[in-house]
Amino acid sequence: MKLAAVKLTPIAFRDPPLLNAAGIHEPYALRSIIELESDTGVIGLGESYGDAAFLRLAQALQASLVGMDPFDLNGLRERVRATVGATPVEAGSGFVLAPGTDPVKNFQKLYAAFEVALLDMQARHLGLPLVDWLGGRVRDAVPFSAYLFFKYARHIDADYADDAWGEALDAYQLVAQARTMVQRHGFGSFKLKGGVLPPEQELVCMQALAAAFPGKPLRIDPNGNWSLPTAVAMGQRLQGLLEYYEDPCPTLADMAALHRATGLPLATNMVVTDMAQFRANVAAQGCQIILSDHHYWGGLRETQLLARMCEVFGLGLSMHSNSHLGISLLAMAHVAASVPVLSYACDTHYPWLDPDEEVIRGGQLRFHDGSIVLGHAPGLGVEIDQAALARLHRQYLACGIRSRDDAAQMRKYHPGWSGRAPRF
Repeated sequence: MKLAAVKLTPIAFRDPPLLNAAGIHEPYALRSIIELESDTGVIGLGESYGDAAFLRLAQALQASLVGMDPFDLNGLRERVRATVGATPVEAGSGFVLAPGTDPVKNFQKLYAAFEVALLDMQARHLGLPLVDWLGGRVRDAVPFSAYLFFKYARHIDADYADDAWGEALDAYQLVAQARTMVQRHGFGSFKLKGGVLPPEQELVCMQALAAAFPGKPLRIDPNGNWSLPTAVAMGQRLQGLLEYYEDPCPTLADMAALHRATGLPLATNMVVTDMAQFRANVAAQGCQIILSDHHYWGGLRETQLLARMCEVFGLGLSMHSNSHLGISLLAMAHVAASVPVLSYACDTHYPWLDPDEEVIRGGQLRFHDGSIVLGHAPGLGVEIDQAALARLHRQYLACGIRSRDDAAQMRKYHPGWSGRAPRF
């Protein structure tokens, strides 16, 4: 069996006006959809970043994959390394809130995107669900957490209808948002994207969530937008409320000092994003929970390796998320179902996706009691809706966004906004 066709389709889908430490989401989020086909007619699907820099790399890699054995992941690694080395790309907007936007991760991002599609093809060829090809399922259902955001009621420059979720800028509105998440999807834990409002206001919101959902696990993620003194002061006041405290400070040294000062369990997707940083974290005793993301950790097999290393060193494990569609959600779920230790419910932006903007056949995936339940169909278990894919590609061509820039978008609302961090 050989690869006969490699198709890469950039798409754009409507994204709500969600606030974060770097600014505000633009009206459209960008992704790329990968479709592989073998000379025997077996397909393989992947989903990854859709910014201009990533697309340039992926397009440069495409032709070299034709004729490759789909089981030759070392061959993929060689081709990706050569492509990244030979393909200059612009750094983009400078938005590096998450490692997925960091050009240092170009090799890992490019390899992961195509590794998922190849693993999907391998599993389909063997007639196995992907989780079983990854070593077998430890669990059939993968829990996810309600991902709460401060947000505006509408985009300042969107050419589509106002966001149906409405505004969320205070505790009352945030609790209402959380209730909707629970009613629709059955989530049993909550994460607040913080670092947006003054810390005192965010503390009030966390206290309101604790009162509204007694006993339910809570997390807050200021995305490195709190200084160490602020994080310590807030951590002391958050004692007893948090399941874990995620990335309040911007550096590993700060996180280690914060843990010493408060004793709170700290989680990160910002200061531990590769094995070199993993080793540094173990030495510093900084973060106790690693939030993996196969898109920039280097794929599903590397995620399994990370899970094993967390087990060896006694660290907790869960998953980070960014705006994504169902192929990424299923890739997350399959690998999460394959690792013995999954310490906490995973993050996902998926509930923020407009139901009409999914590319998989049959429409949006459903959560069951806050979890994605894996079936027994081969591979990822889904097919592409080609009409939906074509529509979202046309939307990409028309929207004009090519690289995410939350800071520039925020300056449309607040012209003097700088985005400096830590801001509080």
